[in-house]
Amino acid sequence: MGSASGFFQQGLASSVGSQVARLSASILQGFQCQEASQLPRAQFSSLVREMQKQNAILNARQLSCMANLLALHNLTSDFADYPSDLLLFYDLRQVDEAKCRAFISRASQGNLNLLSGLSAQKRELLNVSLTCLGNPGTNLSKEDLSSLGGLVCDMEPAVILESDPHIIDNLKRCSQLTARQRDALNALLHSGATSLGAPGSWNLGRLWSLGPLAFYINSTLWKMVNKEVSKDFFRDVVARYQAGSLPRSRVQSFVDSFLAQELSISRANQETGRRCSRGNITAQVIQDELFMVRYDCKQLKSCLGSKVLKANLNPLLQHPLPRECQRVVKGKLSEIYPGGVPEDQLKLITSLVYLYTNDEIGHWNITSGDTVVALLGSDVAMENQTQAIIKKYLELNGTVTGALLVAIGGFRLCWMSPWQIEAIRPVELRWAGALDISSCAQDRKDDLYEKAKEAFSGSNGTITYYHYIRPYLGGAPVEDLKHLSRANISMDIDTFTSLNPEVLQNLSLSNVAKLLGRNVGDLWKARSNPAVSFWLQSQNQSALAALGLEDTPKQLRPNPATTGKPLPTWITDKGHKSSASPSEHITLAATSGRCPRPQQLPARNCRSEVRLPHPLFTTKLQAQSLCLQFPWWHLWPPWSFIIIKGAIP
Repeated sequence: MGSASGFFQQGLASSVGSQVARLSASILQGFQCQEASQLPRAQFSSLVREMQKQNAILNARQLSCMANLLALHNLTSDFADYPSDLLLFYDLRQVDEAKCRAFISRASQGNLNLLSGLSAQKRELLNVSLTCLGNPGTNLSKEDLSSLGGLVCDMEPAVILESDPHIIDNLKRCSQLTARQRDALNALLHSGATSLGAPGSWNLGRLWSLGPLAFYINSTLWKMVNKEVSKDFFRDVVARYQAGSLPRSRVQSFVDSFLAQELSISRANQETGRRCSRGNITAQVIQDELFMVRYDCKQLKSCLGSKVLKANLNPLLQHPLPRECQRVVKGKLSEIYPGGVPEDQLKLITSLVYLYTNDEIGHWNITSGDTVVALLGSDVAMENQTQAIIKKYLELNGTVTGALLVAIGGFRLCWMSPWQIEAIRPVELRWAGALDISSCAQDRKDDLYEKAKEAFSGSNGTITYYHYIRPYLGGAPVEDLKHLSRANISMDIDTFTSLNPEVLQNLSLSNVAKLLGRNVGDLWKARSNPAVSFWLQSQNQSALAALGLEDTPKQLRPNPATTGKPLPTWITDKGHKSSASPSEHITLAATSGRCPRPQQLPARNCRSEVRLPHPLFTTKLQAQSLCLQFPWWHLWPPWSFIIIKGAIP
């Protein structure tokens, strides 16, 4: 991104008048907020339109800044000329009701995964969309579905079953479906109501026309598909997986479902000593895409000889083997290499790494950074394996280079031990640049921040320093953040929500307003983040309102606390659900939009008087349990309770 940023700056310098001079998508993708904020209104408008023309792919941080600059220049009404991803970051309270259908039709075509860190914004977009469509309930028409796009992914299974069958096209855009949504999808396909017809009439083309949904077909439905057609599909899936065009995460669940009737994954049954009945496995057999259909895990154990395995380890592991079959292979490798798998073979067993213990990894000979990259780059190794692999590499005089850090990914830093992080030389972290450590535990963020601070302390100027230190600010102490707040950096909301929650609570409204700068309005979009929500509740509400952070949206969205209507019960647990009937809801009096304060809820009356403003918790038992387990619950807005749902019995 560093070189792209430089090219972006050069491209802006070469622009003439209000026109952006022939900037390519690769240059536009280096969009920098600080530089773009200096552009005149007409040139910035031209830049955003060019993003759409060039189909430039931007990240959430870039899009959030761009949306705020559009609002600053009063350019938001021209949304038809902007990238659909950009609309996801609009202040939805300002959406014109007269244009809402056109707005949501375009916004819903954006990549909704970009809002993964802003769940409140995603939910608000769905609520605004449903209100705009007249709250159609679970029976969505073809026209409704066309407007909602990928927003359907966050709705209840009932919507899949009761809406127009064209909902299949919407579901293809979902990055994943819940278990209940998958069940509803299979029921819909089983009915034959879709354009594909009955499963028995499907051919290979129809199966592939389902796109990612084909991988959710359950074993019951597979029995209804013509056997030769299903085998052809399985063969195609394996071939595409081996070619690298399908991810293992998607293929593995399909394989497990497809082979449900073929495979026995009971480890107890494997030890019955059953003889090989399918014929010895040869190199030619392994090359067959239907290899896994013909040999279950018991037959793999009985029919695969050590010599064949040793000579054909790579092609064998190119198959998306079920976990039990992977254990069989690991066991046979232990017999072949009792002293540990040789380094030249380690690069071939990346899909098996998660099966190895720290002690077993301790017997490996890891001397090359390429071996480390191969073992960790597949995203299979877990925390213990990550630490053990890096530990062995460092013990054998290996060095954690910048190239290695980039290759294994920032999240691997989260799994390195403190002494392994300490072993990273500042120059290497400087070379690696921006690594995503947002998933790290707080103590690891603290360690990495100190290392990054050492690495980037020589940067020329605070703005340049912030550019480099930004990914590591989750470990920054209060004083460092206050210092940055005086530098006009306009921190993006993703970085802000990654800050240490305890540190955030010690920042004043003035500190935060200066820290976020032009992005301060994004606090509304991040209001479901627990730390942000707690901080907002602790501030003077009049001062927040002056910044445009009032409690309730201005347009479109119905407020159940004032209308007396519960929120829709058909929004899923991915986007906040309640599957209970309205009669079971514990509602809040219309005069209040917040949970009762502690002084209104004496502990002795907690079990009888507690009421809940959010339909997520739908029984008195849940409400009582919430009151007793979370005495600070009054500080959280209704939409935040999804975060602590797992703690409620």
